[in-house]
Amino acid sequence: MSPTKRVLLARPRGYCAGVDRAVVTVEKALEQYGAPVYVRKQIVHNKHVVATLESRGAIFVEETDEVPEGALVVFSAHGVSPAVHEEAAKRELRVIDATCPLVTKVHKEARKFASEGYDILLIGHRGHEEVEGTQGEAPDVIQLVHDASDVDRVDVRDPEKVIWLSQTTLSVDETLETVDLLRRRFPLMSAPPSDDICYATQNRQEVVKQIAADCDLVIVVGSQNSSNSVRLVEVALDAGARTSYLVDFAHEIDEAWLADVNTVGVTSGASVPEDLVEGVLDWLAQRGYADVQEFTAATETLTFSLPKELRKDLRPAGSPQV
Repeated sequence: MSPTKRVLLARPRGYCAGVDRAVVTVEKALEQYGAPVYVRKQIVHNKHVVATLESRGAIFVEETDEVPEGALVVFSAHGVSPAVHEEAAKRELRVIDATCPLVTKVHKEARKFASEGYDILLIGHRGHEEVEGTQGEAPDVIQLVHDASDVDRVDVRDPEKVIWLSQTTLSVDETLETVDLLRRRFPLMSAPPSDDICYATQNRQEVVKQIAADCDLVIVVGSQNSSNSVRLVEVALDAGARTSYLVDFAHEIDEAWLADVNTVGVTSGASVPEDLVEGVLDWLAQRGYADVQEFTAATETLTFSLPKELRKDLRPAGSPQV
C-alpha cells in the first residue's frame, strides 16, 4: 500500500495587515478619485496584485518625477525617504502614504536615535525599497549591514553609542546571527526598544519551521522580489524540508518536483492573495494531494486604519454622491 499523499497548509499565510491596508488604499483611491492613480514602486511585491490594480487604472512608476505635476500618487507599503516626500511637495503631488505602520515605526526609531547621537547599524538587503527609505531618514549615521562580510567593514564614532535596527521582512534567525556578529565587535551595542521584524513575518516563518521537517516539498506562493517570501523558502530548507520552491502561480509548479513526494507543505508570503494559494491547492488535488491538513501556529487579528489622506475624503457608507 502506497503512503497517503497529503498537504500541510500553513496558517497564518498570505496578506498581513500592512499589505491589506496598502492594497485597499489603492482600490479605494481608484473608487474615490477615479483613474489614473499613480503608485510609486510596486504597492506590494506581488506580480498578480500589481497586474490586477493596473487593470483597474493604477499606474506604477519608479520615481515621483514620472508623475504629472499635481497628480495623485500613492507611496507603497515599503516606505519612502524624506527626500521623496520633498520631491513630491515640489511637484505639488497629492500624496497618499500607504507605508506600513510597522515600517514607519522603524523610521521613527532611526530619527530618534540619530538625534541622540547614535551610529545606527541597519540589518537589511541592499537595494530593497524599505531599506532605502529607512536609510534616507538619517543617511549620515546609518550603515547598512547586508551580510556577515559587512560586519567587519562597519566603522563607528563611539562604540558605546551604537544601536542596530532591521528591515521588517528578514529571517528572524539570520538577523539574530548578524546581531551576534555585530555584538562581538561592539559589546555595548543597544537593541531597538521593540522588535523590528514584523509580527506577520515572524508568524509565517514560525509555522513553516513547525511543518517543514514533515514535508518532502514545501511550495511557497510569492514573487521573487518579495523579501519575506524568499525568506520562507530558506526557512523551510533550514528547518528540514527536503526541497522548497517559490512560485507566483500554480502553473509554474514543475510536476517533476512531486517525484517520491508524499507530503507537500504550502504557504504564502505576506503580499499574496488567498486565491493564488487556492489555485496551488487545486493543482495539487488534481494530482492526488487532496488530503489538506491546516496547521495553525498563531491567530492574527491586527488591522490598520487607512491612511489619513484617504480617510478624510471617503464618503460614509450609504451617503449620496454629489
